[in-house]
Amino acid sequence: MTDQKTDGDGRPRTRAEERAEAVHTPTRSELLEQLQQAERERDAAVTRAEENLYNWQRSAADFSNFKRRTDEERATTAQFANALLIGKLLGVLDDFDRALENVPDDAHEAWVEGVRLVDRKLRTVLDSEGVTPIEAVGHPFDPNVAEAVVHEETTEHPDNHVIGELQRGYRLHDRVIRPALVRVANNPKEH
Repeated sequence: MTDQKTDGDGRPRTRAEERAEAVHTPTRSELLEQLQQAERERDAAVTRAEENLYNWQRSAADFSNFKRRTDEERATTAQFANALLIGKLLGVLDDFDRALENVPDDAHEAWVEGVRLVDRKLRTVLDSEGVTPIEAVGHPFDPNVAEAVVHEETTEHPDNHVIGELQRGYRLHDRVIRPALVRVANNPKEH
């Protein structure tokens, strides 16, 4: 006896017909459910992609800000790296000022001119590094750039104006590295 299946006409079915019959054809409701599932998966994928894009953009912005801040810090560090050494050299500059203000009468002019040359050279080097003196005398007292060491009663100068400098102040670029030590006028007429 043969186990061959037959179709409705009684003729034996081919292998292709058997395979075609074995394939499950989804119903309309099954197709609709598969479509809805695919749409949900697509929506979830789009949401994940948007989140990933947002996180990537935020990370790129954070990195850009970090890089900018690091570059600014590096530039500031480089700009003020020599501040401690420059602060020490300002004392030497003060000594040159005092020496040149008190040149003895019997000093050789060539020697004095050599000291002036060294003084100018030191000032040129400091100037090339961004060191500038603070001009305080004749200006209103500013506690951000000067320290009032003496308050003098006087009617010859406006109140709260710097009338003398005991020690010159200096800036390194835009930062005060040594405030000026000054005498400040107290004008009783203006009180």
